[in-house]
Amino acid sequence: MCLTVTRRAEAADAVLALTLARPDGGPLPSWRPGAHVELLLGDGLVRHYSLCGDTADRSAWRIAVLRAPGSRGGSAYVHDKLHAGVPVRVRGPRENFAFRPAGRCLFVAGGIGITPLLPMVAAAEAAGVRWRLLYGGRSLASMAFLDELAVYGDAVRVVPQDRCGLPDLDGHLGTPEKGTLVYCCGPEAMLTAVEDRCRAWPPGTLRAERFHAAELPSPATESAFDVVLARSDLTLRVPPGRSILEVARAAGAPVLSSCAEGICGTCETGVLEGEPDHRDSVLGPGERESGETLMICVSRARGPRLVLDL
Repeated sequence: MCLTVTRRAEAADAVLALTLARPDGGPLPSWRPGAHVELLLGDGLVRHYSLCGDTADRSAWRIAVLRAPGSRGGSAYVHDKLHAGVPVRVRGPRENFAFRPAGRCLFVAGGIGITPLLPMVAAAEAAGVRWRLLYGGRSLASMAFLDELAVYGDAVRVVPQDRCGLPDLDGHLGTPEKGTLVYCCGPEAMLTAVEDRCRAWPPGTLRAERFHAAELPSPATESAFDVVLARSDLTLRVPPGRSILEVARAAGAPVLSSCAEGICGTCETGVLEGEPDHRDSVLGPGERESGETLMICVSRARGPRLVLDL
């Protein structure tokens, strides 16, 4: 769909908040906390940004974009070209990082990783869930939406690194407690640290969203395999070094993709037969174990054949 930028605001140093709406003022699709949208920025640039506004407001969507050092073009394009009144093509929303209430929720945000957690915090508060947020950043000036978080009082701990050092993850997470879910979004070092501390927790406790793909594990097998596209009536050979996505696209199959890194979920595809070799950063342990879907941009097959719902 084509939306229009209706408002730009500086949310923090190098962080731009954009409000997007339909040109005709009509309602936008509903979304839930943790959802993201894809901005099609021209010249093949597609970037994913979390929705961080009010889920009840269907007149507009809000995103926040950090101007990243060494940007590959996405954040610079948003900051430099998406002024008020400029149209932008948008896909979504998608819900790979969906929030579900629990007896207790512990949120951990690093820098711009606050964006998907902001509506989650609001949802937890509205549902009467016990929750706490640990929010780290380089400095107070670099940390977005502090004014909106201030209304929650002591439930939010803000840790600017230049004044306080690194966030105390051990103190925030504490010991495993039944009925707790941990939601984390931030830089890779923070995600890795939180993952390490949650290994002793029950499976499924941690839900995380990454800015970039985690280091891919080695494939279960280096061998070629066949992929059957059931709806397209095609059987294709996927050799070592090429992805299912690349092979399917070359054969003219109708496949959707965006990041090609296993982090956005756009290319998630149903598995009808065979055992996937999951190599993405989207699916949780239970979803991987079920083998019902895979990300065709990075994942492969553990056996000689996969049948996909394509």
